[in-house]
Amino acid sequence: MQHWLRRDWAAWLLWPLSLLYRVAFGVRQTLYRWHWLASMRLPVSVVVVGNVVAGGAGKTPVVLALVEHLQQRGVAVGVIARGYGRSSTGCEQVTLNRAAQEVGDEPALIQRRTGVPVFVAEQRVQAAQALLHAYPQTQVIVSDDGLQHLALARDLEIGVFDDRGVGNGWLLPAGPLREPWPRPLDLVLHTGNHPAFDGFQARRSLAPYAIDAQGTRVPLADLAAPGASPVLALAAIARPEAFFAMLRAQGVPLAQTLALPDHFDFSSFHRNDYGGYRLICTEKDAVKLWPLCPDALAVPLQCELPEAFWSAFDKRLETLLSSRPAQ
Repeated sequence: MQHWLRRDWAAWLLWPLSLLYRVAFGVRQTLYRWHWLASMRLPVSVVVVGNVVAGGAGKTPVVLALVEHLQQRGVAVGVIARGYGRSSTGCEQVTLNRAAQEVGDEPALIQRRTGVPVFVAEQRVQAAQALLHAYPQTQVIVSDDGLQHLALARDLEIGVFDDRGVGNGWLLPAGPLREPWPRPLDLVLHTGNHPAFDGFQARRSLAPYAIDAQGTRVPLADLAAPGASPVLALAAIARPEAFFAMLRAQGVPLAQTLALPDHFDFSSFHRNDYGGYRLICTEKDAVKLWPLCPDALAVPLQCELPEAFWSAFDKRLETLLSSRPAQ
């Protein structure tokens, strides 16, 4: 929403409601601070990757990078999420044989890419408990989103910001803030090109290849070869135009683009409506699109975090792991 970026007339009209939001959030914080509401402490380390602003800022690529880093270090890791937009309710394990619409597109992508245990639930405590029951060897749980989910105690908080920063600095609905800012964070990551304040700079880029439903790689250069089918790029993410711009920067000629609502479930998408086009999308969209259009291509998003971030993260991780009893 444009009024979230500046304090225009629409933001001022909504400002009184943001005061009510502030009061409600403050009361909730106080209830947890004074232990009138319980915050569950798990027997393993919990890392939360989230936003203080509404809308996508690139959390899931950061979660993927963290999980892959922990795997490389030999740390047993699992992921929990709410599973936004899923059709199921309650606590569910995300597996390859579950439709992305049932468990959520982002959890499905994380499980497909990394192979780690992934559980979704409206209450992240429930998801975490189910994960630990099924995989008791787990050492670290990464929560995809959940900075404001105070029912789950956490050991490390990573805030992710894009070029919006904190927008106009006001709380919902007058601004994009989910909670008052500034607030403490252990690590701050910027996924945009113009950080609004101090933090580590993540570099995001598209892979030079796409993958099909079977995992076969197709070089992006092939899509621009003479005689290649015209390309239709589609995206059901927070900022579809960013994906289209990244494709063009890779030299992919886009004959047509299709911007869809974030977390679109593709149930009403018909491949025959776009006959003659080569479909290309994000990995997040592909987990829902492939059952309907197995010929679609997905381009992985690569998230490169600086060595300084990994040094700071690993230092905190070592402290956390050493303070936990052996499983």
